[in-house]
Amino acid sequence: MREPGTGAGGGGTGSRPGPAATSQKEGTPHDTVRRVLLIGFMASGKTTVGRLLAERLGWRFIDVDEEVVRRSGQTVPEIFREHGESVFRALEARLAAEVRSAERAVIAPGGGWVTAPGALDDLPDGTFVVWLRVSAEEAVRRVGGGADRPMLAGADPLDRARTLIAERESLYRRADLVLDVDDRTVSDIAEEIAARIQENEPTNE
Repeated sequence: MREPGTGAGGGGTGSRPGPAATSQKEGTPHDTVRRVLLIGFMASGKTTVGRLLAERLGWRFIDVDEEVVRRSGQTVPEIFREHGESVFRALEARLAAEVRSAERAVIAPGGGWVTAPGALDDLPDGTFVVWLRVSAEEAVRRVGGGADRPMLAGADPLDRARTLIAERESLYRRADLVLDVDDRTVSDIAEEIAARIQENEPTNE
């Protein structure tokens, strides 16, 4: 997988075995894309990029955490506080399983969703996975210190963010495309993803 900026491994959409030699441009889908799955740490821009990308493609946008909140009637911090992380992860995994085959959709699960056993295994054909890679420093800055983020609770949110990113990095790296987002606009990121997809037209059948 290529280092910061662009990068991709993978033998095509829907396949997660890891990098494979190819003459095709890195990060370009090998198959017709039916859905985009955005992964990455909290505050990497999955929701904002996802909404704009869906609009750009004329697809629908599915924010998994927002749907968990809608169905449970509780905010994410409330679920963590009253029921614990395990309950939230179970709700998140169940919902993600429901939407992972959605057609013509941009899907944004929470940052920790990738840690669920098998989350990135056997994805449906036509799934293009994009890792929005944010630094720990930028993530903490974006969330204002993390006071309302249960996963950053503690005396040192930055250290916690660094630890979580390090723990998840091998999972995030299974993406088809890696984009560093610290110094990029939402529009720029969405446009690059859309361009990668459209290099392998048709996307609208």
